[in-house]
Amino acid sequence: MKLIVGLGNIGKEYETTRHNIGFMVADAIAKKHEVSFNKEERDAMVAEFRVGGEKILIIKPTTFMNDSGVAVGQFARFYNIAPKDIVIIHDDMDLPVGFLRIRPNGSSGGHNGIKSVQSHLGTDGFVRFRVGIGHPVHEHKVVLDYVLTKFNQEEQKIMTNTIDNVANAADAWITDELEKVMNKYNSKKVKKDNA
Repeated sequence: MKLIVGLGNIGKEYETTRHNIGFMVADAIAKKHEVSFNKEERDAMVAEFRVGGEKILIIKPTTFMNDSGVAVGQFARFYNIAPKDIVIIHDDMDLPVGFLRIRPNGSSGGHNGIKSVQSHLGTDGFVRFRVGIGHPVHEHKVVLDYVLTKFNQEEQKIMTNTIDNVANAADAWITDELEKVMNKYNSKKVKKDNA
């Protein structure tokens, strides 16, 4: 069994903000596999599908971002899912818009959602898909304000393809070796003219 987690904030006002890119990718994966988030359990909306007989769960935590680990920890314990079989998809301000960096482990990079997941799993040994959302132009701009803004029109074109790219990477992660997935999908900037 594998667990795919999209990080974000529940609520209409957050739906298309930069901080919710994890939810957007989770929705794209569900759509690709023709499943929906039709149940809520363990502080998350849940969709599931199978690949070669293996059950794959996709969750969107219903806590706010800073408590995302509550749901992840509950699913990991209930289903006895090893950290290496968990992928967390989240926004990253340190990467340009449209970049994807896949990592097998590592620090939180200051991301509160990842800090929460590390705390509730008791390890940093889970896979993360870091999706670039760009950095505020003005260094003094409050980070919270920035991550809760929406992508502009130009960025939206990039992100439409980025979401598909990350969803494809998640599919590859289910069946392929992580190193192979990293080699294929890391540092892939989506060109605007492909939108």
